[in-house]
Amino acid sequence: MSAFEMAGQEKDSSSGSRLGLIVRVLLVVAVGAFAGVFAFRLWNIGVYYLAALIVFLAVLWGWVLLRNEAYPLRWMVVGLTMMAIFAIYPILFTIYIAFTNFGDGHLLTKEQAIVQFEQQTFLPEGRAPYSWTLFITPDEQFALWLQSPDSTDSFFAKPGEELIYAEPGQDGFGEFDDNGIPLLIEGYQRLNRIQTLRYITILETLRFGAEERIFQITSTEAASERLPRFVYDPDQDILLNQETGEVFAARDGRFVGQISGQRLIPGFRAPVGFDNFLRFWESPAMSGPLVRIVTWNFAFAFLSVVSTFALGLAIAYIYNDPAFPGKKIIQSFLLIPYTIPSLITILIWRGLMNPQFGVINNFLSSTIGIAPAWFSNEWWAKVAILIVNLWLGYPYFMLICSGALQAIPQDIYQAAEVDGANAWQRFTNITLPLLLVAVGPLLIASFTFNFNNFNLIFLFIQGGPPIADSAVRAGHTDILISFVYNLAFAGGRGADYGLASAITIIIFIIVAVITLAQFRFTRMWEEVGENV
Repeated sequence: MSAFEMAGQEKDSSSGSRLGLIVRVLLVVAVGAFAGVFAFRLWNIGVYYLAALIVFLAVLWGWVLLRNEAYPLRWMVVGLTMMAIFAIYPILFTIYIAFTNFGDGHLLTKEQAIVQFEQQTFLPEGRAPYSWTLFITPDEQFALWLQSPDSTDSFFAKPGEELIYAEPGQDGFGEFDDNGIPLLIEGYQRLNRIQTLRYITILETLRFGAEERIFQITSTEAASERLPRFVYDPDQDILLNQETGEVFAARDGRFVGQISGQRLIPGFRAPVGFDNFLRFWESPAMSGPLVRIVTWNFAFAFLSVVSTFALGLAIAYIYNDPAFPGKKIIQSFLLIPYTIPSLITILIWRGLMNPQFGVINNFLSSTIGIAPAWFSNEWWAKVAILIVNLWLGYPYFMLICSGALQAIPQDIYQAAEVDGANAWQRFTNITLPLLLVAVGPLLIASFTFNFNNFNLIFLFIQGGPPIADSAVRAGHTDILISFVYNLAFAGGRGADYGLASAITIIIFIIVAVITLAQFRFTRMWEEVGENV
């Protein structure tokens, strides 16, 4: 290769690296600008932790894209960002919420709640109403000229701004009429009473003036001076009610009156320690149905796994014979439940089991004289849930078992036949142990899924029928996750995110312990499989 060609290649390489650097810098600037705006808005509405995470991820993008030693991470940074925002942050946020009183009535931060209290006003006794005249800008910005009854106090008032005391001929103000009202104000048009009526609904919602002197329109002719009802003292952390003189101290996410005991609304987010966990375990209202729900939750998950695996394995074992006629067509039909969205399937089954019009009940009542009360009897409801889940789950295990069966070497069966083993012995001593080695982790995953199978319980029967002696909303087919939903969101008491997060953590711990225990059985299956 000539020196000229080598120089050309070096020049091309240098140009390519320079272009790549420019592209990366532009990308960093774009990501930083987007992240900055997004984080700023999150910070303004009080979502501080997510705002901090967005800033951290923007810095990570800059480091990964501009540093050569971080080159391998360039292919992973998008995935890491999505994982941090949609997986890690929700988990950490759930843990944080579990130790707070976050929920309806406690959605705001303390600072936001104080701002709302400071915006409340009241009409002091003995204050005479002021007359008002409306002025409006071309873009419909409103202002009032206010006058006291004796005309000794008059001024120009805009929403959220200090009052302006003006005299005739003052800069921006024209001559006054006989009533002491400006005929002309620069940038504004004076309206008469008839013209004012079209804006009266909007005007009644506005507050004119700022800080110590605030006026609000109370009729078509009068406006009243209003004072802030609450004044916050940050040194003592109290709110003073200027109307009654009572002091409200911050306590457990509320401002509570020292004399009356009144708890002001709204409350604010505050840490509560382990109170949410204790409420779940110690509350008499919850402890009543809790034992039944937990017992059914384990039974439902276990029976669902056993039934779906047994039926799926049975079908796969039957059609594992290559000589079985038409097996591909039949297997295709058997996969239909797996291809239809579970939402539609559950609603179809709900219609089929309808007590009055359902096909299944009509058939059973006409043939054997029995019409099961699928939705009102607790045992029939549980049977119905298991039947629907069997229909939804067996195709999955049929597919898994079909593949696992074909992977078992045929010479093992041939050797067993030579040794005199019958079909049942070959299944229990060869097929099942080797199959469990392959599908064991999937059985554990299926148990975990069914332990939290909210969609089936909620869509089919909403956890019913209700437990008669329960002080909280709970049903005989409720599992923990649906019970949490009813308790925290559907009980008519508003959303209680703190309690819901605490119970979610408890469910996670239960599932984690079960999963670890089941993995020990998986290792036992592997040892059995090695000895086959």
